[in-house]
Amino acid sequence: MYKKILVALENSRADDTLVPHIAELARRLGSELLLVHVADGWAARNFEQLKLAESDEMKADRGYLEEVAGQLRAGGLTVKTELALGNPPTEILKVAQGRGCDLIAMTSHGHKLLGDFFFGSTIARVRHNTLIPILVVRAGTGTMPPFSAPPPAASADSR
Repeated sequence: MYKKILVALENSRADDTLVPHIAELARRLGSELLLVHVADGWAARNFEQLKLAESDEMKADRGYLEEVAGQLRAGGLTVKTELALGNPPTEILKVAQGRGCDLIAMTSHGHKLLGDFFFGSTIARVRHNTLIPILVVRAGTGTMPPFSAPPPAASADSR
């Protein structure tokens, strides 16, 4: 069903909620994961036009992607990474379409209307501009441990 899942990472604690859910989904479906972080600082937004050197923030973001990818690979998953530069909703959509992803996974922070107005909503902008299904996990929810094995099937002896 979902062969390639784009996982939009924030390089924040919100990822601690999203990654275990997506790891389990990918394991069950045999999906490839594409971890994407969009660096959106001044250097990232002007990187190409001004031929800038990679900023410390961009280097840290790239390191973070590789760290998470390494943990997922150690769990037996197929994982690629991409550090995109610029406006998060625009870049998430561009990468998802360009790489042939058939699911986009993101976290929600639970802002109310005014919060979305002031802080913006990457999810709203992504969902209004794609036909690719989106899985949204609210940050800080669930207690699913990372890389958990499926529960053992009940045996006839234990009934």
